Amino acid sequence: MARKLSPAEQKRLDAMIQRYKKAARIQFENRVAYYHTMTGGNYTSITVRDQKTRWGSCSSRGTLSFNYRLIFAPPRILDYVVVHELCHLTHMNHSKDFWNMVACVMPEYKVHRRWLKEHGQELTPEKYLERLGIPILLE
Repeated sequence: MARKLSPAEQKRLDAMIQRYKKAARIQFENRVAYYHTMTGGNYTSITVRDQKTRWGSCSSRGTLSFNYRLIFAPPRILDYVVVHELCHLTHMNHSKDFWNMVACVMPEYKVHRRWLKEHGQELTPEKYLERLGIPILLE
């Protein structure tokens, strides 16, 4: 985008972001429920955030946090991050045992991890809307 968004355009974009966050929460809850049967461990809650440098995290208290922008990724990428964080419920590190557990649930995880490193910066609401042909600017 060349010009700054007008207040009306920013309000429109903010409303869309709120919708995407709600959709992301539903998706994360569904995918966590599905993969949790394979990974075990105990989690206490799921939070959805807009993080600049992280796709997900798992606290020592069992809080699973996910970046809402994963809703713009292919479904298997979102699943990879869910599996990654669920495996932290058992292994709170990135040890060989941790990666072996990830691989047991998702053998192709390295492909998804690489995709996220290469394309993660593209996962923005603006780029997503552009791909769909939905203008942000109200010219």
